[in-house]
Amino acid sequence: MAETESVQVSSGHKRPRILLAASGSVAAIKFANLCHCFCEWAEVKAVATRASLHFIDRASLPKDVILYTDEDEWSSWSKIGDSVLHIELRRWADIMVIAPLSANTLAKIAGGLCDNLLTCIVRAWDYSKPFFIAPAMNTFMWTNPFTERHLMSIDELGITLIPPVSKRLACGDYGNGAMAEPSLIYSSVRLFFESRN
Repeated sequence: MAETESVQVSSGHKRPRILLAASGSVAAIKFANLCHCFCEWAEVKAVATRASLHFIDRASLPKDVILYTDEDEWSSWSKIGDSVLHIELRRWADIMVIAPLSANTLAKIAGGLCDNLLTCIVRAWDYSKPFFIAPAMNTFMWTNPFTERHLMSIDELGITLIPPVSKRLACGDYGNGAMAEPSLIYSSVRLFFESRN
């Protein structure tokens, strides 16, 4: 099956196709760094929510990475039969990674909401393909009872959690909730992918 065929870089096959997504957290300032990490190994396309664009420096993204936003969702569609972006991106990707995953987008995914490009991709995702999240939020948001419920819901879908870490947060508080470093996210995904192939 072409859509889920395993691919491996080291044996000369095509590079894995990674869909990287950012939601509205201050940790999105690290999104360009994350894209650079993955570009060494994989083909990368990127998706950003409207809120995440406040923190992403588009100029620092790798030159060959296309960044899709909500404005792109229906820009190429005019009639039945035209491609639908969230479906095309889902078909294209071998793996999806949302980093950072905000509390808001976590709640949307857990509830099945799909009101932007990112959440439409998640709602249409083929869960036989790997899917990773790296949450980023204030400690009190991370320890909120809703977060545990939402994480349980998405765990049932087979989504893999790359847990946040404890450090001084952007708000000045110290505690758990900071997004894992881009290098750790990259190595976790690559290790998982290569161990499966």
